[in-house]
Amino acid sequence: MPEQLLFAMEVTLNGLMAGVLYALVALGFVLIFKASGIFNYAQGVMALFAALTLVGIQDGQVPFSHLINAIFGTDVHHFGWHVPAIFAILLTAAVMVLFAWIVERYVLRHLVNQPGIILFMATIGLAYFMEGFGDMMWGSDIKKLDVGLPQGINFAIDDTTFEWFGYGFFIDNLDISATIVAVILVVALTVFSQYSKQGRALRAVADDHQAALSVGISLRFIWVLVWSIAGFVALVAGIMWGSKSGVQFSLSLIALKALPVLMLGGFTSIPGAIVGGLIIGVGEKLFEFTIGPLVGGATENWFAYVLALIFLVFRPQGLFGEKIIERV
Repeated sequence: MPEQLLFAMEVTLNGLMAGVLYALVALGFVLIFKASGIFNYAQGVMALFAALTLVGIQDGQVPFSHLINAIFGTDVHHFGWHVPAIFAILLTAAVMVLFAWIVERYVLRHLVNQPGIILFMATIGLAYFMEGFGDMMWGSDIKKLDVGLPQGINFAIDDTTFEWFGYGFFIDNLDISATIVAVILVVALTVFSQYSKQGRALRAVADDHQAALSVGISLRFIWVLVWSIAGFVALVAGIMWGSKSGVQFSLSLIALKALPVLMLGGFTSIPGAIVGGLIIGVGEKLFEFTIGPLVGGATENWFAYVLALIFLVFRPQGLFGEKIIERV
């Protein structure tokens, strides 16, 4: 088998795994948009805040330690204990549920039936508040996140592909673990949205807030539920990306990579988020592999956005989005 074809196969596999993670981030956007009609600009910062909180809890870090030391002249930074990863994840998930309740109680409740641009601006403010609050709470230094996920080359795949093709595929164990977790979560969220009573209520709320209230759907419960789910999705995304590249404030930029995914798949479609993520993941890797050397490389930084722009021109609702027809 030609060596270039083997390289392309390896690149495609890595692209598929990256695409699943993109789809996972995009799902947070889709869920909130379906439930409230809000494009949640804060989704990426939620992933950052969840990862910061997880590391802080794991390491026994004192929240607001820099602020406490500055005010009282103390020198406290850690409690002196280390929390096991599973308990730290559960505690962080509880924090994200509390965050969802706070958002509903103090932000969304006051914006029922407001224009979409008002809700969007509210999430922008929420994003910057969370970023500053996370910095003040846990510090701005780069943190290492370790929840026990295996890392490094998968030697079983490397040996097997070498026996088959005479060329070993480099596949990272962390990417495999992240893909498995993301696939399970994506399937669970798809089933929940399409077949559960709460999933149908989410769609009803997205269509019309007042109509949903009139048939007995609790708008407050639905919003807390969907923001809690989005918070959990952000936590999983933060764990995966944080384990891969460290917990730093650039982590919040993963939301920007989800935007082309949404444009391809459609803002209201969970299957669209999955397919869009896979297209972007595989597309950017193969484009870098084939075209990158001809144009100086670094095409992964802009390929997804150019592809999204093409879709906006010819199919603005995306592959699975609903076509909007307005009669005047």
